Amino acid sequence: MKSNCKRGVVLPDRVRREKGFTLIELMVVLFILGLLAALVAPRLMGRVGKAKQQTAVAQIQMLSTALNLFYLDVGRYPTTDEGLAALNKNPGNLPGWSGPYLDKGVPKDPWGRDYIYKSPGDHGAYDLYSLGADGVEGGEGENQDVTNWQAEQG
Repeated sequence: MKSNCKRGVVLPDRVRREKGFTLIELMVVLFILGLLAALVAPRLMGRVGKAKQQTAVAQIQMLSTALNLFYLDVGRYPTTDEGLAALNKNPGNLPGWSGPYLDKGVPKDPWGRDYIYKSPGDHGAYDLYSLGADGVEGGEGENQDVTNWQAEQG
């Protein structure tokens, strides 16, 4: 089959240009997508860090509730040596222990590390905290420590 061209020249169908995108058009689209990703990705990453901080606060509050139930039943908080594991398993046939106090065991912090528990604490009856994203004391933003004594204040 043959088709007509502007100059009246008849070209076979196989020579006629196929429909599709040119390399330049594809490059422009990829450039625009890359630009959008560069603008949007940092904002999303900041929200992920903030969400992890909020998750740590919620988990610390949940663990604090379980620790308070332990206290009401046993008359004291678990020692540092007994740790948070005492919320799931009676650490030594304690009278009054009515656990487990957690449904699914002791969670890890949002960064995959164990929460740090100390009793008696430096800031109250016990200290319960996560070292944040960097795993080092102190820090700001996503690296900021999440603690039970700060969660109780605000």
